[in-house]
Order: sequence, then structure tokens, then C-alpha cells
Amino acid sequence: MRLLHTSDWHLGRSFHRVGLLEAQAAFLDHLVATVHEHRVDAVLVAGDVYDRAVPPLPAVELFDTALHRLAGAGVPTVMISGNHDSARRLGVGAGLIDRAGIHLRTDPAAVGTPVVLADEHGDVALYGLPYLEPALVRERLGAEKAGHEAVLAAAMDRVRADLATRPAGTRSVVLAHAFVAGGEPSDSERDITVGGVAAVPAGIFDGVDYVALGHLHGSQTVTPRVRYSGSPLAYSFSEADHRKTMWLVDLGPAAPAPEGSAPAPAAPAPRGAITSAVRLDCPVPRALARIRGRLDALLDDPALTRHETSWVEATLTDPVRPAEPMARLTERFPHALHLVFDPERTADDPALSYGARLRDRTDQQIAEDFVAHVRGGAALDGAERTVLYGAFDDVRTGTAEREGDR
Repeated sequence: MRLLHTSDWHLGRSFHRVGLLEAQAAFLDHLVATVHEHRVDAVLVAGDVYDRAVPPLPAVELFDTALHRLAGAGVPTVMISGNHDSARRLGVGAGLIDRAGIHLRTDPAAVGTPVVLADEHGDVALYGLPYLEPALVRERLGAEKAGHEAVLAAAMDRVRADLATRPAGTRSVVLAHAFVAGGEPSDSERDITVGGVAAVPAGIFDGVDYVALGHLHGSQTVTPRVRYSGSPLAYSFSEADHRKTMWLVDLGPAAPAPEGSAPAPAAPAPRGAITSAVRLDCPVPRALARIRGRLDALLDDPALTRHETSWVEATLTDPVRPAEPMARLTERFPHALHLVFDPERTADDPALSYGARLRDRTDQQIAEDFVAHVRGGAALDGAERTVLYGAFDDVRTGTAEREGDR
């Protein structure tokens, strides 16, 4: 069975105030053309269809058009909600849409109920695990703890329990929206940290043949069976070096069970073989470039000619902020979108910016430093750190509940 794995469309998102709807429409044109060209058997969309819980109407219309085109092509599509989506809104009408071959999986309680497709080698069970906000789904899934690893483990227990009832030779695919350890994040993903831990181990998905992941925007292979497609477009300058692609995955027949084999373990070995996994490039609306140096040098450097048509982020290192830097920069780089000031200073310079001192530090670390500062240097003890973790979790959970109710 040939699968086309994509995710993180973020329909309705802009790039530094530049609208991307035309670029997103071009990607969806490319997606439908790829389905036809490569004779795809099923499309997998691993979450973050929209960029926010209440998307703008043009984004909804674009999504509606894409669904009609995929349904018209007769190619089943399995789609889950991500942390940017409103699961309730995205899942409206899922039962009716299901009849057209568009399978929306947004209900955490249904993680153990697969979409079952078939090819010449037998059945393939596709399980959709929408983004699982721990505090909201823990009780519904019977998870031991309120953390990402615990709720995903509970969801995968349901997947494996259902898979164990399937006929011999049934192959399995899981769609999930999560931060899996070993993945490389970028600046454009929303933080999903809970209790100080966002990443879950890849081993949590043991026992299935292919895991189509969403959330991280860079295409990457965590293991040969666990992959991120990444977003089809760049949504931050941290993605300037990304190659935006989709995965074209061929799932072969199930391997025969050895004679006299022992009863299946709790996490059985995968049954099918991935015979190939190929990255297919997505259209690039405009290249991204990150340039750095003093303004006069950036305006004169002939090596930067290739970036004159790119979207540009410029980091200016002038010791004193130049006059009208963006106006001067756009004379050479008309698509410059973002300016960063990082003056050349020595490490002991008292003018070193507050932002520079906080760079690469988490909210938790910053809060702990502040408490220690106001207490005359006394660091938090374990109980106090737990309280602080809980406070951050309450804020994130409240935000998730409000978005889920929209």
C-alpha cells in the first residue's frame, strides 16, 4: 500500500505579516497532483490542519476545496487534529464525511477504532491519535499520570489491543501529533510542555508498522518506522535550511510468523515491511535567507546577491543602531521582513541586553531565577519546583480548554 504522509498545513497562517494563502493553495494543488502521479492509495494528514482554533473563512474554503478534490479522486484520506486545531470544530460532520472516504479522527476516545483499508496483501488498519492534551484526556483514556508520555501510552495500549483482534497479516499505521524524543524542533511550533516534559520516547509506538507524525516542522526520520513529514511551507526563519517535503511510503506484505512462535507480547513486533520511503519536494513560494553583519557590509557584499529575491531576516551587528536600517536594507533586499539587532560586544559588557541573557532559557528556568533573585539567592527546593510546574500547567490547560470550546 502506498501512503502519502503530510502534516502541519497551518491553513490561514502568515509569514511575518505576509499572507500565505496562495502558497498554501499551490501546495494543495501539488498534493492532489502527487496523488495522481504516484498512484497513492491513502493520504495521511498528521494534524495542525489549521493554524488556530477559529480559522479565517478563506482558510476554511481552501480546506473544503481540498477535501472535495481528494474525495473526487477516490483516494481515502485519514486526518487527525493537532494542537493548533479545535478538535470539536474540525470533527463536525465527521460521520457524514467518512462516507466520502475522508476520515477525520478528532475524538480521543476513538483512538482504538481504525480506518481499515485493503490491498492485494490484505488489510491495513490506520489508527488516528489526535493531539492529546494530558489534563483534558487523562481520565477518558485511563492514563496513570497527566503527562504526554502517559496519555500516549494509554492510547497506544488501545491501539495494540484492537490490533491483536485483527486477522493474521493485518498491517498497522498510526497517525499522531506529538513531540517524540530525537526530533529536532524549530521556532514555529507552539510549546506543548507539560510538567517540564514535552518529548515522549519513540518506543511508545512499538508494535506498529509505520508512525506518521505531525507537530515538528522539519521533515525527519526518528526511526525507520517513525517519521515526521514536517510542514509543507516554512513558517519561521529558523526553517531557512529545511527541505520541505512529504513522505511517500510503500508498505509491503506482512512477514509470516515463525512456526512454533511464543504468544504475542504486550508490544508485538511490527507485521509489515516498509519497502521504500521517499521524500517528495513541496513547492517553495520564495527562498528564505538569514544574513548577519554590519549594515554597510550587508549592502555591499557581492556574495549576498543570491538573496536579493529571498525573504530575508537580517541580524545587524553594528555597535550603534544605524539610521533607518529597514529602509536601507530593502533597497537591496526588497523582501526583507525581519530585523534583529545584536551589537558587537564583549562578554563582560554591562550593556549586554536582557534578552541576550535570557536566550535559550525556558519559562520554568526564568521563573526559578526570578524567585531566587528576590529571595537573595536562595534556590527553589523540590516542593517549590513542583508548585511552579503546576502553575505553568494550569495556564496551558486553561488555554487549551478555552480553544477547545471555541
